[in-house]
Formats: sequence, C-alpha cells, structure tokens
Amino acid sequence: MEDYLLPVRWRQRYIRRFDRIEFQEDDRSLPENPMPERNAAYMDRLRKGKITQVKMTVLAVFSLVCVAWIMADGFDGNWRYHFQKQLFTNVEEMYMPGLAYLNHTPGKGVQEWVKEKALAWFPLASYAEDHAYKDPSIEDEETVAKILEAQAGDENAVDENGKLIGDPDESEAAAQSVTPTVDMSIEKLRDFDYLLSNFYTVDSSTMIGPDQLNADDLLGRSMKIDNTTGGPKVLIFHTHSQEEFADSTPGDPATSIVGVGEYLTRLLNERGIETIHDTGVYDIINGQLDRSNAYENAEASVRPIIEANPTLEVAIDLHRDGVAEDTHLVTEINGKPTAKIMYFNGLSRSRTNGDIDYLYNPYIQDNLAFSLQMQLASESLYPGFVRHIYLRAYRYNLHLLPKSLLIEAGAQTNTVEEMMNAMEVLADTLCHVITGES
Repeated sequence: MEDYLLPVRWRQRYIRRFDRIEFQEDDRSLPENPMPERNAAYMDRLRKGKITQVKMTVLAVFSLVCVAWIMADGFDGNWRYHFQKQLFTNVEEMYMPGLAYLNHTPGKGVQEWVKEKALAWFPLASYAEDHAYKDPSIEDEETVAKILEAQAGDENAVDENGKLIGDPDESEAAAQSVTPTVDMSIEKLRDFDYLLSNFYTVDSSTMIGPDQLNADDLLGRSMKIDNTTGGPKVLIFHTHSQEEFADSTPGDPATSIVGVGEYLTRLLNERGIETIHDTGVYDIINGQLDRSNAYENAEASVRPIIEANPTLEVAIDLHRDGVAEDTHLVTEINGKPTAKIMYFNGLSRSRTNGDIDYLYNPYIQDNLAFSLQMQLASESLYPGFVRHIYLRAYRYNLHLLPKSLLIEAGAQTNTVEEMMNAMEVLADTLCHVITGES
C-alpha cells in the first residue's frame, strides 16, 4: 500500500519559466515510481490547470482595466473617441509611416498600457507593431520643411498660372452647407457627435475630440471687442493675394480677393469698426506665383502691423476657395446672388502624431470659439450662407491674435458681384459677433 501511495505523496518542486512549468525531483533518494503512467497523467493535469489559472487571471485583470478606463471617461461618448483615435493612430503608424511628422512624443498613459497588454495576447499584431517603421521624433530641418510644405498646400492647390489642380472631391464635400433647419439649441450643441456632424468637416490630416469641441467652453468665450477706445480693431490681409474669380480682370487687384477685402474693410469702417487692410503680396516670388513660403512671408509683415497697433483685436486672413469647375457656391440673400463662405481652423495637430510643436498656437480654443460663434450667427441671421467649418492640421497664422479667422469666401467659379454681396452679409455677421449689434 505504501508503494501505491508513493506517486501521490512524491514531492516535486517546479520552476516557472514564463508560462511553461518544469518539474524537478526532490533531492531525496526515491524508489522507482511504480505507476509511471498514472503519475505522468496527474502531472500533466496539474500543469494544464496551473497554466489555465494564470491565463484566466491575466484576462480578468485586463477586462477590469478596460472597464475602469471606460468608466473613468464616462458614458458621454468620450470613450468612443479615444478608442477611434487609438485605432487610427495604430493603423497609420503601421501602414502609412510616410504621413507621420513626429513632433511630439506623449507619455505612456492608460491607453498605451491597455494597448500593450492587448498586443501581448496577439503575438502577430505585436510583431507587426514592433517592426513598423517609425520616424524619429525630432523636428529636424527636413521634418520642418515637410510640415511647412504641407501647410502651404492648404485649402486648395494651384499651378504656376493660378489654375486649380488636384482632386476636387475634398473641397466639394466641404462645400456642403449646414442644413438651414439645424437645431442650434445648447442642449444639442453639447452633444459632441451632433456638433461635429452638423457644423464641421474634419480633414483627413487631423483629428479633434470632445475636449476641444466643448460647446459650453466655446460659446462661453467672449468675442466682443472694446470699441470704447480709439484705434483700429480689425486687420484684414491675404496670404494668397492672387486668387481671382470667374469674371476677374487678369492683373487687376480690384477684381481679385484683394478687391473683395478692400470692400469688406470699407463696410466695417462705415459701421464704426476701425479696420486696416494690408494689401501686401506674399505669394509672388521673383515675379512667379509661389505659395511655398506664403504663410511665413505673411507673418513677417503682418506681425509688425499688429505690434504697431496694439488696439487690434481681430485678424482676418481672407481667401478664395478652389472647387470643381461645375460647383457654384452661391445662394440668394436679400434678393441678391451671394457667394457662400467657409470658416477655416488650423489645429496644429496631426491625427497620426498629435500636437505639432513647431507650429505652436496658444489661441486654438479662442480660434475655435470665434469660428463657431460666427458660424451660429451666420446660420441664424442668414441661413444657407455658410458651409461647414473646415478643420485642418496646421496653423495658418491663426496664432497672431486670439480672435483670428481664416475665411474661404466663394471660389474660382463665383463672380465678383457674388463676392461683393457676400462681404455685405459677412460684415453684418461680424459686427453682430464682435459688438453684439443686431
């Protein structure tokens, strides 16, 4: 009987190496195992039971962490945004590394920890993640050049003759106007998904979340100017001064975007809002159209104007958009054919790699507040006048003042008359927002 019970009492010690269990005999001298087959089966069950227990424990911990993470974000839709953001980030880093401008390396948070643990359960995904090409997170000269080049080709692209080039699909998607009957109640605007889908078009280069598009924050920021003191309050300039329209006279600034800006300047001054119009040319180099450094050139000239006029509170970079030749951005307001406009925001943020440190903008939230308040005022006063606010990755000189706007007024298919009519509507809307006048 003693020999029969020996396999059960037989002492072993085991060594854990990762998830494999190895057994060693005790140092004592033991008699030969009389029942090797039964003993081996027992040890095999023991080993499998231990491994299963360990895996279930890890799975339980992982599940609890996921639940805690979701609960921490709440059930207002924010957690869906974080999951979507992480998914886009991982896919683009793995399969499209050339799109990455690594200018910021965030610290490891809960999301990264969860990601690591999830990948540990899928060895193939982990291998692909480890071997995906990643650029160094250094803003060297080459990286900065790429960033500036991408910024230069912002809202549309033209050739050396000023003709529109590229795929028009993106511009046409952005050309869709906000539905005139859209609900603009604060209850609806607090819904991030509703706000985003009804008032914004997000370029594929960037990404935005509910932390930035917070209706209470954006609508709670005052865009009013102090018009009780003297001095200019509004500055209008044109990074792309050569933009013209369907019936513009070639070479005549009065019929280009510069002439449209001059009319807007006159309208604002007539309303008692002192306005400066900068007519500098920033997209002509050596007599040739060249937009590669237009934003840098504009900043070098516009910043001294702002410094010389400390009363300035509003900066407007007035552009003309580019669309397909069969697209006509026009509506009727007060019985007049009127070009539609679009407010444009740069987020200084790449969807792939986060904040672009080289294009730092401390006023992004103020910029977003200004464009949203202008959007709502436009839609309330003149339904159908504005298109969706367009969000893109770069900065576009919106860091010059907190109340900075980039406006895409009409397109190359609009007439000069339609553009001038649009300025009348825009001037009225702007006055409503920055002065509170009805």
